[in-house]
Amino acid sequence: MASNQVYPFERNRYYPGKMLTTADFQAEQSYHINKLRFMNSLMYGAGIVCGCGVVNLDDLSILVESGVVIDGSGREIIIDSSLVKKLSAVEGFDDLTSDTACLCVRFKEKDIHSVYAVSHKESDQEYEYNLISEGYEIFLVDKDEFDEGFEMESEFLQKESLFRGPNFEGFLTMPTIACKGRNLKARVEIVKLTDADVKLSYKGTLDIPNFTAPDGSQQIDIAVDDIELDEGSTFTLDLWMEVQNQVGIEANVILRSGSAAAFENDNAVMAESSFALKVRLSEESPSSLIRRETGKLSLEMRQAGGANSIKLAEIDLMRTESAYVIENIREVQKNQYIDLPSQTGIRNDYMEYFVKDNDIRNRAAQGTFEPSKAPVVEYSQSELKNVATGVLEIPLGRDASAGDIRYSGEITHGLGSGNVYVSIGYEYLSEDQALGANAKSTVYGNPELFSRQAQQLVDAETAVRVLNDKGSFVVAAKLLRDVDFLVLTYRWVAIKFPSGEELEAADYYGKSITAKTPTVVMRPRENYYFGVQFNNMDPCSITYELTASGSGEVTTDGVYTAPSKEGVYEIRIYCSDMPMVCTYAYAIVKSTATEEDAGSIKEQDSEPIVKIPDINL
Repeated sequence: MASNQVYPFERNRYYPGKMLTTADFQAEQSYHINKLRFMNSLMYGAGIVCGCGVVNLDDLSILVESGVVIDGSGREIIIDSSLVKKLSAVEGFDDLTSDTACLCVRFKEKDIHSVYAVSHKESDQEYEYNLISEGYEIFLVDKDEFDEGFEMESEFLQKESLFRGPNFEGFLTMPTIACKGRNLKARVEIVKLTDADVKLSYKGTLDIPNFTAPDGSQQIDIAVDDIELDEGSTFTLDLWMEVQNQVGIEANVILRSGSAAAFENDNAVMAESSFALKVRLSEESPSSLIRRETGKLSLEMRQAGGANSIKLAEIDLMRTESAYVIENIREVQKNQYIDLPSQTGIRNDYMEYFVKDNDIRNRAAQGTFEPSKAPVVEYSQSELKNVATGVLEIPLGRDASAGDIRYSGEITHGLGSGNVYVSIGYEYLSEDQALGANAKSTVYGNPELFSRQAQQLVDAETAVRVLNDKGSFVVAAKLLRDVDFLVLTYRWVAIKFPSGEELEAADYYGKSITAKTPTVVMRPRENYYFGVQFNNMDPCSITYELTASGSGEVTTDGVYTAPSKEGVYEIRIYCSDMPMVCTYAYAIVKSTATEEDAGSIKEQDSEPIVKIPDINL
């Protein structure tokens, strides 16, 4: 790929008595020309500034309208007047081998205005061209041969395969970072791979803990029925959701196990059974995230491989051995027009006819949405008023050894005096094979029970002394073996319970929660999201925990990862500020589980499970 680098810039330095030659004047021109082109490529990129439409006049001829283009080197290409051409007279037509051609334009200079060279020597030419005309050249190239330029890779978006068949393939694309309290879009893209006359249908369900769908739920159903596409064309479906403004640094978007199915006509094709897209949560605004992403590319990356020819249109031809007919002319949809600051006012005026300043639910119904005007969703934190959390450190010193006891300082939990329960857990990072990345885990209780699974765990017993009247607590840690570092880091969670008159005033009668799917059949290391239904109570913060060691893993937002061993495993789900309001869910892990096994249990009523029937695994 050619480089468009024109820097470092050098300009003439003038001094008294300097002899100016042709090279000096050329350097003077090159400095200003390259500076302008350099800024054009950085500020505007490559594409059409205005005009340059292509019209089919008849079966053999085209009209290229006047306009302005900037190529990948920042050079201005000006088509000063409309151009009428027979397609067969355009350069490159005789070299076409396919039925789809790209009509392109590129920069071309031409020496003009021949003059007599007064000071020429015998070895020089008698006449020289006095001017250079900056022009353009229209040409044709096969669609498959057109150089699209170098496309920068970005980690801002992540993509996961939904399905792939003989004629179609589908993907789900969404940002890797979401802004708390803002709206977020995931996009379903379906691409036609062949020219076969085939219809596609797809269905699947996304579980979105820490997000809210337009209908207020925490799931989004994907349904595409009998779509027909041309070869190479793409169908898109935008899925909008709100990011909950809650405590946390990560969230997951999960394709529910067993929910996906894809069909080409009546033939089933291979669809992903499940996956989990990890999304990092941020307090920043979307504009701040995007500015940082677009601005972090180095100068070398920006200048490398810009396309020096710009596609104006794609032309479909019907050809025989001796003739041709123009069937169709398509405008370029990708990277065609350059977004200029001078057009901002017009864009805003036009956009008012399409976007209503309303919430995401109404916009989803209208089918139009403008992310930059999405409202900030406010969430009340009153439900968390009896819960507090934080991180504490216990210094060990350089001479710590097995059997030593170390204490934290007195820590104020912020819930005031009274009956407060405090629990602490050791946080660590470990490799998660299911997610293919490092995942954070917290062990509450004795971490020695998990030492075989994660060698980095610190084997230490802990105890908490709660100073009820002072609204604080102190943590003690006893080392079970020698360690080679100086500080233990723990996460603490404090829950305040009502007592006395407060307990009598609390009305828990009739309030309960149930798992939307109390029992699920899963394969080893598969993911599943356990949603919660609230009965006779407002939604509140939920805590998930495993009731036995070796039961797999569960995240704070309810995404459960099955262990590698078959069995029946229990997950306790309770309200964070009312632990007595709880329910249980069960994962039946079978290496031979099928979608039919999962469906037969998932479709039952979501009443609390009190007994698990005997199941042969």
